[in-house]
Amino acid sequence: MKTRLYTPDANLPGSKEKLEEICWTNLKNRYGIDRDIEYPEGSPQAIIKDRLAQELNGIIGNGYAVTYYIAHLLVKKAADDGFFVGSRGSVGSSFAATMADITEVNPLAPHYVCPHCKHLEWAEDKLLKSAYDLPAKKCPECGQPMITAGQSIPFQVFLGFHAEKVPDIDLNFDADYQSRGELLSTPEENKLYKAGKTVDSPHVIRAGTISCSEEKNAIGYVKGYYERVLRKPVALNDNAYVKYIASKCIGVKKTTGQHPGGIVVIPADMEIFDFSPYQYPADDESVGWLTTHYEFASMHDSCLKLDELGHVDPLALRKMKDMTGIDFKTIPMNDKKVLSLFTTNKALGIMLSGNSDTQKFIADTYKTGSIALPEFGTTFVQGLIKQAKPHTFNDLLIISGLSHGTDVWNNNAQDLIMKNNLELNDVIGCRDDIMNYLIDMGVDHGLAFKIMEFIRKNKAGKPLKDEFITAMKEHNVPDWYIESCKKIRYLFPRAHATAYVMSAVRVAWYKVYKPAAFYAVYFSTRCDSFDIKAMTSPIDKMVATIKEYQTRRDKKQTNATDEEKLKALLAACEATARGFKVGKVDLMKSHSSEWTIGEDGKTIVPPFTVIPNFGIKAAEAIEEARKEGEFLSIEDLKDRANLGSSTIDALREYGSLDGMNESNQLSLFDFSF
Repeated sequence: MKTRLYTPDANLPGSKEKLEEICWTNLKNRYGIDRDIEYPEGSPQAIIKDRLAQELNGIIGNGYAVTYYIAHLLVKKAADDGFFVGSRGSVGSSFAATMADITEVNPLAPHYVCPHCKHLEWAEDKLLKSAYDLPAKKCPECGQPMITAGQSIPFQVFLGFHAEKVPDIDLNFDADYQSRGELLSTPEENKLYKAGKTVDSPHVIRAGTISCSEEKNAIGYVKGYYERVLRKPVALNDNAYVKYIASKCIGVKKTTGQHPGGIVVIPADMEIFDFSPYQYPADDESVGWLTTHYEFASMHDSCLKLDELGHVDPLALRKMKDMTGIDFKTIPMNDKKVLSLFTTNKALGIMLSGNSDTQKFIADTYKTGSIALPEFGTTFVQGLIKQAKPHTFNDLLIISGLSHGTDVWNNNAQDLIMKNNLELNDVIGCRDDIMNYLIDMGVDHGLAFKIMEFIRKNKAGKPLKDEFITAMKEHNVPDWYIESCKKIRYLFPRAHATAYVMSAVRVAWYKVYKPAAFYAVYFSTRCDSFDIKAMTSPIDKMVATIKEYQTRRDKKQTNATDEEKLKALLAACEATARGFKVGKVDLMKSHSSEWTIGEDGKTIVPPFTVIPNFGIKAAEAIEEARKEGEFLSIEDLKDRANLGSSTIDALREYGSLDGMNESNQLSLFDFSF
């Protein structure tokens, strides 16, 4: 067992120098701050330069430069290939990660910077925590509109108090891109990787997982032994013995698999066998990738693992960008109409149509515009935002923290807001909030860090240490704040919340200003099952069907497929109330698997695969056949696309063949007289 981290420095020689060059160059380009210039003490330039230097000194001094550089290469490769990468976890706490283009999140205090002359100034309102809540401002030097940046995140959350923590950089790649496996080669692939299944000792390998037997599996094994070997059923007086034998099987390896995005990088001057044997997951050579034989947890502190996860947010944003021609990176984070979606539906222009029951349902269900938005569309978060009433970007960050934390909202912040009349900005939402607040109250930086670390991962519910309570009271921290800290079991990182809320706001912008594209992409990327008959029906029928699903759900009579259908129906109902409609599957317009927009800009066209059991090959065959022109009849469709009777019956059932003749033959004369 290795007792220290073996970083793959030999795979990419010069990582330290390259990382420094990237970070300092970006700092000069974005802020006009030169590495070699001494700025006046206390100036924004000096503070920002010192933070980057402090972080880089810790990262490089502790041997983690190659980790950052690899992450930089991976993000750069994806960007060069036209794919966006989002960060997750607390990596956005690191300003060095921002300057290395690993994350969009900027952890500095809120500030203005002029993109033209690089004039730089902090926000005047010291209580403001997110730069996206700053008012627009022109540069006092050159008159150009200034950029706002900064989310008030201390680097210690990610790097440790002395930048000594092993950096765990998690990245969210476009799900389409991640699944292609192209990230396993970089611009410097020959230096970094000796990958593939044909070499004796690969230096890049997927993190393996081991599935172990649980109690119910173990009991089944023993009962199976009775039936197959002893050829007798388990007698009543054998049950205790069966459970005893089964207990010896619990935890035994059942099968192996692979982490969905975990990739282990072995130093070039070592071998995979220095850390683990390797194998194919479940011994299936057809998967094409080798995995570690041991679970990565056993190697966590000895070799580097990259988390390259496929995620729906980058995928959805790319699709909306492609569909509308509007780059999501240009979308402002403080658009008033967009932010209003979290408290009201006015920006959506919802119309109360249909009968009185339908109108009441629409009014009650769509009180806000946050349905179908990532992070904010679940029933729990819907209820949370209705009570907390977020109005600013920072409010949304707190909402994200409250929804992901444990014992942070229920019986905690919820009571403080609803009963004690506190604002969202007052309560604890993310782990960083504690450290920032305590430092503002005068608590020593190191102690504030220790208190935050204790509270944010107190899953066992240990009592808050007396020394912490004493220090907080000495610095006039209110009793309600201390009591809130005592209840918390887990806290979300503010950097993670920032990255997710940025994605949510971008998606919300499309919902307000490009609704057809929003709904088409939502159905394509975030819904797995559809009640397409209900979605294409008049709104009264649609609402009646939604109520049926909800009644069954209340009685616990729905399954996962039903829940997916209900989710899609609720979005379709909202779209219909906004003047859009879901069209029928169209032989000449439907895509094989993607939702699209009709020529009128108001119709959201479903793909062929929304029809139950409609195969992708049949859908693609129709797409190919229609290139020759319109289908003259059902017979013509069947022949040209080589479709079976069951496929034709499915198209007929869902209205796609309405109005078509059965065959090409026309009767010009009637001789029946």
